[in-house]
Amino acid sequence: MTPAPAPIGAAEPNRDGFTDIRPDGWIDRHAPAAVRPYLKLARLDRPIGTWLLLFPCWWSQALATQGWPDPWMMILFGIGAVVMRGAGCTVNDILDRDIDGLVERTRTRPIPSGQVTVRQALAFVVFQMLVGLAVLVQFNLFTIALGAASLVLVFTYPLMKRITWWPQAFLGLTFNWGALVGWAAVTGGLDLPALLLYAAGIVWTLGYDTIYAHQDKEDDARIGVKSTALRLGDASKIWIYGFYTLTYGGLLAAGLAAGLGLWFQLLLTAALLQLAWQVGTWRPDDPADCLSKFKSNRWFGWLVLGAIVAGRVS
Repeated sequence: MTPAPAPIGAAEPNRDGFTDIRPDGWIDRHAPAAVRPYLKLARLDRPIGTWLLLFPCWWSQALATQGWPDPWMMILFGIGAVVMRGAGCTVNDILDRDIDGLVERTRTRPIPSGQVTVRQALAFVVFQMLVGLAVLVQFNLFTIALGAASLVLVFTYPLMKRITWWPQAFLGLTFNWGALVGWAAVTGGLDLPALLLYAAGIVWTLGYDTIYAHQDKEDDARIGVKSTALRLGDASKIWIYGFYTLTYGGLLAAGLAAGLGLWFQLLLTAALLQLAWQVGTWRPDDPADCLSKFKSNRWFGWLVLGAIVAGRVS
């Protein structure tokens, strides 16, 4: 049953000390003090989100390429993923600044903690968007238009947790847009394999971000923020098994539609086993384990990329 939310600000955080922001990370140890809050706004100390945004780009690029994927294009996608993930996180923090101050995991972020003003954060968004534009214009016109269209999702996703119990679905639409962009960058258009890959990425995100959302379920229920973790509750494991089964099926269908053969299918099985391990060993009430299982999706991303490349070059 979906829990009834309490009013925003109804009580103090009910967990002490849990945060995914490391005070002794490389930013605090090596970066100049003036830029530290901006690097943290862009989540450069927590690169897992960048990997999750980047892999669909690389998957589709490799799927669309005969032979080895172009390394320069991979680099461009890497730069684009860093700045666009950073811009999205900054927008998210601007919109969620009041909520973040009420959640134990996020209350030390730069905006709610007072390290950066909203005006300064907006200027940082503009800077990151300009860098992203410089990357995007390296591609063909169709890819430029497709990439620009993703901004609608980037700027509306942070509002979804106020509207629907399924904000993770909107994150899936946003984070996997690269499955379309990567294919378009190689071919100049869109075809069935890219659409199947995009669909597979959406249900993958539903799985991993539901795991992630279980970190905050107590605080979210208290302040009235919606998530699949709260909507699915104790049934989350069953649902995530389903999401990940659909992920495997969608990836397999995309590869077969693109003409990949035996090596792709064999290596994709290893990726499926990684997903099964995630859910089978996941402890939903342990925030640290939720974060660890969420982060392990970078290994899934590498396994899928390896399967696609092997299928192309073999």
